[in-house]
Amino acid sequence: MVGFAYEGSFIMEILRTTAEMARWRDECCRESRTVGFVPTMGYLHQGHLALVKEALRRADRVVVSIFVNPTQFSPGEDLDKYPRDFGRDLDLCRELGVDVIFAPEVEEMYPSGFQTRVLVDHLSQNLCGRYRRDFFSGVTLVVTKLFCAVRPHLAVFGEKDFQQSVVVKRLSKDLNLGVEIIPHPTVRESDGLAMSSRNTYLSKDERQSALALYRSLLAARELVQEGERRVEVLIDRTKAIIEAEAHCKIQYVQVVDEDTMVDIVEVTPKAVMAMAVFVGKARLIDNMRLWSD
Repeated sequence: MVGFAYEGSFIMEILRTTAEMARWRDECCRESRTVGFVPTMGYLHQGHLALVKEALRRADRVVVSIFVNPTQFSPGEDLDKYPRDFGRDLDLCRELGVDVIFAPEVEEMYPSGFQTRVLVDHLSQNLCGRYRRDFFSGVTLVVTKLFCAVRPHLAVFGEKDFQQSVVVKRLSKDLNLGVEIIPHPTVRESDGLAMSSRNTYLSKDERQSALALYRSLLAARELVQEGERRVEVLIDRTKAIIEAEAHCKIQYVQVVDEDTMVDIVEVTPKAVMAMAVFVGKARLIDNMRLWSD
């Protein structure tokens, strides 16, 4: 069912089905309008809104999807507890001038009898792929379905989810989806914490501990600027900073090549340090390019 959110004379459409989305997209095609897209799971924060602003800057019309995708959650993860506030999300998008919210139900995206899987092989195996068994297969599946529904010219992805943006770029290229993937730098709080919907899980003390992720990345990059190239030295320094915090438990800290997602032993201009750390019950990720000219 088509819905509308009004703000003065501006009307933002709320579409719930792929058929509605196709009709809207066909109209854009007839009008020769470019379409930008920002896929989200909702509970929007300033990081998401930065992606939306970039899409608005680059395209004539912008679609934001709000869909908590069950196929990227493994058993025991926070699917049921994932934060949601659809009304607030609508208000934020309307204020920016988003044209369409695409918010399908689970049954619309995965109807009875659904069997298809989409896998980007090597790029998804390291880092988060080693620990979240279903994550990237779920991401690539839902992104493929969303791209097919929206048919955007471009889509903006945040680099906080660095591996995800690399995987999606490969997906679009390999399947000839014709979507230009626009990476956007990580958006941080004033104290350096990378913005994430899961930050809402943190207590006051845990949030203070979470700042160690950014501090450790800065420390690693500083060592590189001083001439250190041995990855093992950088990782040891990073882990020491994080492990000094009572609420932090490291899942991984690795340095990889940004194109291949393969671990490297010496820093190159394409070196990215990536990490996943449990802070209390919240699993937080962050990353940083280590090389600076």
